[in-house]
Amino acid sequence: MEATEIRKLAALEDTHWWYRERRALLDRALRRLPRAEGRRPPSGGRALDIGAAGGGNTRVLKRRGWSPIALEYSTEGAEVAAERGLDVIRADARALPLPDASLDLVVAFDVLEHIDEDHAAAGEIHRTLRPGGSALIAVPCDMRLWSAHDVAVGHVRRYTRESLAAVVEKAGLVVDELWSWNVLLRPVAAWRRRRSTGSDLDDLPGVVNLGLTAIITAERYLPVRSLPGVSLMLRAHRP
Repeated sequence: MEATEIRKLAALEDTHWWYRERRALLDRALRRLPRAEGRRPPSGGRALDIGAAGGGNTRVLKRRGWSPIALEYSTEGAEVAAERGLDVIRADARALPLPDASLDLVVAFDVLEHIDEDHAAAGEIHRTLRPGGSALIAVPCDMRLWSAHDVAVGHVRRYTRESLAAVVEKAGLVVDELWSWNVLLRPVAAWRRRRSTGSDLDDLPGVVNLGLTAIITAERYLPVRSLPGVSLMLRAHRP
């Protein structure tokens, strides 16, 4: 992702409906981990946020009692995270500068789709997780939604459920749950992407942002996770 896009993301993520709900989604996933996994204490472990950008997800981890490190590939992304007071390292997700089995949790939201060798990044997640450690992964889905937005933000691909599960399982991780997100707004996203000429990362009028927030929040309470969405979410663990 270009430096200008990273700075734009950092400026938007505190208020933009998409980033706010993604943080809420991460927060809910963290609270469910002990019940779902039964393999670790509720918080306090070492966590890595790969592709941290503005550090919004890293701050969620910190607030939940984890000891997180933000990891960014770009100089600009690492600088943004550091400016926000986060512990940050600049490195390639395909070669994490961390010891084997040294992490309790890895978060990789919107990372794999940027990497040609996504299997190598998944392998590094497996290597650095301790046995029983968890991974939370998010990716954009469905090549039918491919547009100029994907090109602008540096995507290599969009995933299907099968292709995402295959990459994760080939790395040696066990998939615990795989579900769709941003289902209700998929028709809107598809319409906009057909007309897209660049990145969709834009500041929105307050009333529009509020309306989209209401729709995406409603998705928490509806049985839509098996339907086609705009993103895929995955929870896995190292056996």
